[in-house]
Amino acid sequence: MAEQSWIDRLKSSKKTALIQDGKRKIHYLFTDGSEMTEEYDLKTDELIVRRCRQKSTLGAQGQWQVEVGEPLGAPVMSVESDVIKENCSNPVFVRKDTKTSFQWRVRNLPYPKDVFSVSVETSERCIIIKTSNKKYYKKFSIDDLNRSQLPLDSSALTFTHANNTLIVSYKKPKEILTLEQELLKELKKLKGTSDGDVDCKTQ
Repeated sequence: MAEQSWIDRLKSSKKTALIQDGKRKIHYLFTDGSEMTEEYDLKTDELIVRRCRQKSTLGAQGQWQVEVGEPLGAPVMSVESDVIKENCSNPVFVRKDTKTSFQWRVRNLPYPKDVFSVSVETSERCIIIKTSNKKYYKKFSIDDLNRSQLPLDSSALTFTHANNTLIVSYKKPKEILTLEQELLKELKKLKGTSDGDVDCKTQ
């Protein structure tokens, strides 16, 4: 039996929708027990957050892994609190996509743009960020391309640097854009419950 494609997995998963705080929140439960949650901006349909978790070999729920959006447990700075100052100068790596690109931001990198090199490593299916001053190194893959088994293309990769933030963009291939449009149509058909009205459908 051929492996199910990603869009088919998404379509066959059990989905629950919730409309809350101007966002469409979707929970996916896949047949293998793994889960995914996504949050979309209701006005722009942009994906703000995606988290995934797998079941362990013993069937226990694993930890949520953040794929898109702010990392879990990121320190929230409040005006009164001076407590969480110690590591706010460490680089923070966050994925925030746009309609047409996958995008990653690395904050707290106060070096000139010519220090950075960003490249595609096709054999390892990943992107590598390096600095010539050896201050930062990051290797990461694009889960969306891996799930759809699409190749990495170095011509789709660009980067800029401004306000101590490195912004790496990877232009979404047409297969991904089509998949996202198809998925969004499906999600908009879901009857989303609103705040306080929890959807408890029986199987």
